[in-house]
Amino acid sequence: MTVASVGPGFSTTVQALRLREWQLGPGQPVVVLDQFSAEDFNLIVDDRADVHVSSKDGRFYLGWFPLGRPGTDSEGWKVAVTGTAKVRGCHLSFDTETPADIVAAAVARVLETSRRV
Repeated sequence: MTVASVGPGFSTTVQALRLREWQLGPGQPVVVLDQFSAEDFNLIVDDRADVHVSSKDGRFYLGWFPLGRPGTDSEGWKVAVTGTAKVRGCHLSFDTETPADIVAAAVARVLETSRRV
């Protein structure tokens, strides 16, 4: 029996194929919610303990639904930006188990794109 020679790139390939550890579970929503100031955003906690954040101009919305958004299949976060007459808006949804750090990064990027007019 012969064994094939293993080239120098083999160990790099093995390293790339190794299992990774991934952050799972919702984490702490405070990393998302701490991005909003009372000066620029309104915050409402409703009777279900869902949290709603909207910009003072009404064009940005974030909803956090710890038990899932009613009428959806485990939607835990909803981010929406209203469009204009010429450009459509956009929206993002995240599952209830999406790590808050991931949601926070997406929200931070959306907020970075805004500017005062």
